[in-house]
Amino acid sequence: MGDMTDVETTGAWLSREDLDNARERLPILYVNAVPVRVDDRGVVTHLGLLLRADNDGGIGQEVVGGRVLYHEKIRDALARHIEKDLGPMALPRIPVSPQPFTIAEFFPTPGVTAYHDSRQHAVSLAYIVAVVGDCRPQQDALDLSWVTPEEAASMAVRGEMAGSHGVLVRQALAHVGFPV
Repeated sequence: MGDMTDVETTGAWLSREDLDNARERLPILYVNAVPVRVDDRGVVTHLGLLLRADNDGGIGQEVVGGRVLYHEKIRDALARHIEKDLGPMALPRIPVSPQPFTIAEFFPTPGVTAYHDSRQHAVSLAYIVAVVGDCRPQQDALDLSWVTPEEAASMAVRGEMAGSHGVLVRQALAHVGFPV
């Protein structure tokens, strides 16, 4: 079998109509990344949160994320979304074999799980990814804030994060040893 890094994924985008059609029939695979800064001992010192407008006209903090393309490796999807949201100089330290800290199941019906997405049934593999470079919000992100774990926990509890991103942040913090 050939090297999968040479697989063309640009033709894997769906039209808006095709995506809406798929969302009505299939769970869609996503990745989320909680970008972090770590000290010399590997302890998380800051989390990167994007400020974005949502489809309903609200504004909230989010983590990096997006769909996995057909024929795309998870590691490549993480790298692509980190670059898309944080810029080409973010320099993420994605492990050779990334392991999610949680698998989030989003349902269009509220209350089925802690995760809700009115557009679709989606499954997201969520990762904590250290970034060491210069990060600047890109594309539809309005701003990028680096906050301490304590500030992130407080924001998540107060509901300042869009959708279910507060749940993801609380789980990420618990995963790296911060009480929430």
